[in-house]
Amino acid sequence: MWRTAGIASSWLAAMTLTAAEPRAGNEPAGETAPPGTFALTSPDIAQGKKMTETQVFNGFGCKGRNVSPAISWSNAPAATKSFALLMHDPDAPTGSGWWHWVVYDIPAEVTSLPADAGDPKKNLMPSGVVQGRTDFGTRGYGGPCPPPGKPHHYYLRLYALKVPKLEVPADASPAFIGFNVTTNAIAKTQLMGVYGR
Repeated sequence: MWRTAGIASSWLAAMTLTAAEPRAGNEPAGETAPPGTFALTSPDIAQGKKMTETQVFNGFGCKGRNVSPAISWSNAPAATKSFALLMHDPDAPTGSGWWHWVVYDIPAEVTSLPADAGDPKKNLMPSGVVQGRTDFGTRGYGGPCPPPGKPHHYYLRLYALKVPKLEVPADASPAFIGFNVTTNAIAKTQLMGVYGR
C-alpha cells in the first residue's frame, strides 16, 4: 500500500512540474515564449545554434576562451525561493552525459548572471551562490569540447526552486545536485546550443 501511494505521489509531483514547465527555450529557433512565461535568454547563446569559441573549453584539444555566457530570466513563479542552473551535454560518450556547469543557491531576487560569472576567481556571482564540481573535476564553468564528429547538444537549464538553499555536501557530485534540484523544482526553462569539431 505504501509503495503504491509513494509511486502515485512521485507521479503526481512529476506531472505538476511538467505542467508548470514552460516552452521557453524549448521552441524551434525563431519562436519566442508567450508573454508572462518563465523564460531564459542569452546574448551569447542562440536557441539551436552553434556556440561560439568564446564559450568553448580551453583544453582537451579545444582552444576556446571558456567564458560562461551572460544569461537573464524573467517571469519566475511567485513561490520561487531560489534558482539553480545546470548545463549538461547528453551526447558525451560516457553513458551519462557530461556536466559542464552546476550553479545553485541563486537568490530568488536575482534575474541575471554576467558573462564569465562561471570563473570562480573573478567573483562575479551574487553573494551566497555556489558553483559545484563539473565533470572536468573543477568548480565553475567548463565549456563545450566534444570529441571530433557530430555536434553535441548543450542544455542550459534554469530551475525555480521551492527552497532557499540546497542542503547538499560541499563535495557533492553533479548528479547528486541534479537530483536535489529536480526534486525541489517548481518550474524549469532552458536554452540549447550546439557545438562540434
